[in-house]
Amino acid sequence: MKKLLFLSIFLVFSAISAQEAIQLKSSVRHTIDELRDFVSIPNDALEHADINRNITWLTKKFNERGFNTSVLPTDGESLFFAALPMEDSKPTILFYMHFDGQSVDPSKWDQPNPYNVVLKAPEGDGWKNLSFDELNDDINYEWRLFGRSTSDDKGPIVMFLNTIDLLKKENKVLPYNIKVILDSEEEKSSAPLAKAVKQYKELLKADFLIINDGPVHNSGKPTVIYGCRGITTLSLTTYGPEKPQHSGHYGNYAPNPGFQLAQVLASMKDTKGKVIIDGFYNGITLDEATMGILKSVPDDETEIKKNLQIKTAEKVGNFYQEALQYPSLNIRGLGSGWIGDKARTIVPESATAEIDLRLVPESDGTRLKNLVRKHVEKQGFFITDKIPTKEERLAHDKIMTITEGTVTNAFRTDLNNPYGNFLVETLKNTFKEEVVQIRIMGGTVPIAPFINELKIPAFIVPLVNPDNNQHSPNENLKIGQIAYGIEVFYNILSTPKL
Repeated sequence: MKKLLFLSIFLVFSAISAQEAIQLKSSVRHTIDELRDFVSIPNDALEHADINRNITWLTKKFNERGFNTSVLPTDGESLFFAALPMEDSKPTILFYMHFDGQSVDPSKWDQPNPYNVVLKAPEGDGWKNLSFDELNDDINYEWRLFGRSTSDDKGPIVMFLNTIDLLKKENKVLPYNIKVILDSEEEKSSAPLAKAVKQYKELLKADFLIINDGPVHNSGKPTVIYGCRGITTLSLTTYGPEKPQHSGHYGNYAPNPGFQLAQVLASMKDTKGKVIIDGFYNGITLDEATMGILKSVPDDETEIKKNLQIKTAEKVGNFYQEALQYPSLNIRGLGSGWIGDKARTIVPESATAEIDLRLVPESDGTRLKNLVRKHVEKQGFFITDKIPTKEERLAHDKIMTITEGTVTNAFRTDLNNPYGNFLVETLKNTFKEEVVQIRIMGGTVPIAPFINELKIPAFIVPLVNPDNNQHSPNENLKIGQIAYGIEVFYNILSTPKL
């Protein structure tokens, strides 16, 4: 990993002159100060007041750069929109990022307050704290900034702002119109986004969309991602006796909901991990050209297995990237009765499995949920969407409550799209390095509404380090990635599309 970190830093500096390197470091230094200020404003996606305070900060900072800004009301939290003055003769880029963050548990962090950024340097297998006074003209790009949303996703926003400063300082004439939409509910599924994009369609109109969220490929190489999987959820609950019963008195007599649930879950997959629900993978084909792109991604399968501490991967695909081209069925939580020191000798009254389904463009989330429901029915279950009544319990041998979550659709842009080719060539020319092209990533970004409504291609151009601990304690941003991000924005915004 240290070699990869050195490589990414080397790529930034090998592609620019000494004078440009000085200007870049000045921009990096200012980005660090501005990011500390931004992160100090809590941004819990569940806290309305947090979102409003962040919008106030964003309005001030974008206005200072000459953007026209708007706060766009939705059925939930407001979106933030900004645009530079428009010229009809120029194509328009719409940038998507988000400023909300995951909730924090300070007790799990190696610092008192996750919203106060801490500067750290690598030391052995860990980190040592540094004073920000040590950030002088010779900034160490291996040092990191620890704090909530430093990488996901406030860091890229501040990189973007400081790139605008640098472009103006150098009197660059931008060949594009620039629009920015910042999401306030990305960390809680962006439920209002689809309706909002429809409502503000004219305002958001653009030629293509760039999403700056998530980490670059584990190799540290420049990365362009053409799509992401969608997601939907199911909650499955089975029932035994109306209340927990003594296992000595009623074991062998009262049906055990844990076993019922385990049996139906086991019937959904084979022993190699493939979903065996009829029709689950329908419509998915991978031609030779697509397989070539998938195989070109420099994944180290041995390293992936080592990090996961697993011997054998599931066999949905023959390798990691191929596996991501299919929808998944995952048990994300499972519970019944009590466990550990609290275990009791009882027959539980119920058992619940929380399921998530990751979607690809060929798989409609509602259709897949219906397939799961039909599969459960074939196992002999009476299905309801609420807790069963006494009459239902007495009338049916096996009962399952199924509740469904909303659907966030997948998206995927064609690998031969001209705007995608422009991004790949720009990054390649900037860093003198082959660009990792990922057809679809495993995670979910709520981008499908933009594609469906605006009818434009979308690309994810990630900027932050792969080991950033997003969503987790000790989230961090490597300072070298700030330099990388500014270089990415600078060259995309200043390079005319051929």
